[in-house]
Amino acid sequence: MELDSFMAAHSAEWDRLGELATRRRRLSGSEADELVMLYQRTATHLSMVQSAAPDPALVSRLSSLVATGRAAVTGASGASWDDVTHVVRRSFPVAVWRARWWWISVGAATALVAFTIGAWISHNPDVVATISSPEGLKALVDQDFADYYSSNPAGSFAFKVWTNNAWVATLALVGGALLCVPGIYILWQNALNLGLVGGLMAYSGRLDLFFGLITPHGLLELTAVFVAGGAGIRLGWQIVAPGPRPRSVALAEEGRSTLTIALGLVVVLLVSGVVEAFVTPSGLPTWARIGIGAVVWIAFLSYVVVLGRRGVAEGDLGDVSDRAAITETLPYAG
Repeated sequence: MELDSFMAAHSAEWDRLGELATRRRRLSGSEADELVMLYQRTATHLSMVQSAAPDPALVSRLSSLVATGRAAVTGASGASWDDVTHVVRRSFPVAVWRARWWWISVGAATALVAFTIGAWISHNPDVVATISSPEGLKALVDQDFADYYSSNPAGSFAFKVWTNNAWVATLALVGGALLCVPGIYILWQNALNLGLVGGLMAYSGRLDLFFGLITPHGLLELTAVFVAGGAGIRLGWQIVAPGPRPRSVALAEEGRSTLTIALGLVVVLLVSGVVEAFVTPSGLPTWARIGIGAVVWIAFLSYVVVLGRRGVAEGDLGDVSDRAAITETLPYAG
């Protein structure tokens, strides 16, 4: 983008938006329509500048104009169901989609570490002996691993799982934001635990039980943890390498996007907790339990891919507190 030419082409529209948005007298019907049109165009311009040529002065000017225009178009209002709907349909999937390469990388690295640790344990009897006694290993394989999922009433177990997973996801997200290192350590611990239990089950010839119980809820649950960890590390990386944006601007924008992810993951982890409490320990055949978990997981990924990619294409940044970049059609006056 050639910034000077872009500014020359659109400065008149921006000036007109500022004039209409700050006018004290009541706007006519045609002026109200013009205000909405200019607000939408300027929001699009802001998104283009942020993605292609993030000049701090121009971003600041356009952000101020869009905020003023939005206030004039919609009026001041508190949180509403429209805001909730917007987060569900736009902000959350967009924020997750924008961070996709971070959490996909986190997921791939976790799987690699867990598989390596599990394979090492399962092929080394001496390592197994240092981890668990024969009696402890037998109890894990024959009773403890399966009993964990049915040790409490399903309702209370779902709540327990939800709060525990939400805490792990929060630690991964916040830890990643602290210059990345704490988040990486938390994800390492998660991979280590997976590899440890999986390795012991494989050594005992019960990988079928391990995957049969962990897969139904684990697909969605682990994905949520990966998203939290990836988003946190991405935010922390803005401190190290903010790119062409000023560090304060990068942290503010990505911080709000990360907040959106954190809010959405509360619901995602609630769903995985329900699956873990009601599906994983159920009497359904293994293929049916895994099938239900896979359907829920694929539904989540499809939701992120379809709505997230669409929102990004329309200029949305996944910001829970700022709908400035939305270019959807607003009500016209008159």
